[in-house]
Amino acid sequence: MPKLKTHRGAKKRFKVTAEKKILHKKAFKSHILTKKASNRKRNLGQDAVVDKTNRRAVKEMMPYAF
Repeated sequence: MPKLKTHRGAKKRFKVTAEKKILHKKAFKSHILTKKASNRKRNLGQDAVVDKTNRRAVKEMMPYAF
């Protein structure tokens, strides 16, 4: 069997923790920040865990991260 290639876009967007959880950045933090509340902007800056419905797709894009 040949080696599988990692999806380069997925590698840049997702991070795998030691407990094999997949993290991603939240959306809506890039612009138009003046009308967003400070606590909302602070929460958008934190990483979030990928939902279980998308976990398999991310794992297939990153075969050697797990």
